Amino acid sequence: MPATHNPVMEFLLTRRSRPAKTLTTPVPDRDALMALLQAAARSPDHGKLEPWRFVVLERGALLRLAGLVARTGARLGKTEDEIAKARGEFEGAHLAVAVIEVQKPSEKIPPIEMSYSAGAVCLGLLNAALASGWGANWLSGWASHDRDFAQAALSLDPNERIAGFIHIGTETSPPPERPRPDLAAITSWISE
Repeated sequence: MPATHNPVMEFLLTRRSRPAKTLTTPVPDRDALMALLQAAARSPDHGKLEPWRFVVLERGALLRLAGLVARTGARLGKTEDEIAKARGEFEGAHLAVAVIEVQKPSEKIPPIEMSYSAGAVCLGLLNAALASGWGANWLSGWASHDRDFAQAALSLDPNERIAGFIHIGTETSPPPERPRPDLAAITSWISE
């Protein structure tokens, strides 16, 4: 029988992302960030392909991406509000990690499983940061799905795409709880 008090389960049942706009300095130093990346890299990876990599974005890089978001939004015909919101996600940030999905040739592992693994890495990094006492948030958005933005921002290869930006910093205010799924409505049981 498992332990009745499990602090890991307690964390998972109460975890809550912190809005990126509420994160500030200090941010993890390189040693602290490497520990978080190491934890994230322990995510499920069918075939041991490592179909992902990390790009650490410090303040200067984030400001560059903010300017690039504005140009990308104008090219895509986004509204001023859409551009301002996306730009603010980079402009107000002090540290983010871009998790890059890397599709690798494999006769055994389908591409979708590589995508799932990259998503698991995003969640692993988010949870590692939160469990370590940092505020963190996983963001993507329209700019991250634009091939030209991804190429200009991060020099991605054709087999790569942005799985997410994990913003990490010190939280300025705890977020309120939000509604959670009704498990009875989304769970079915099959016994035969």
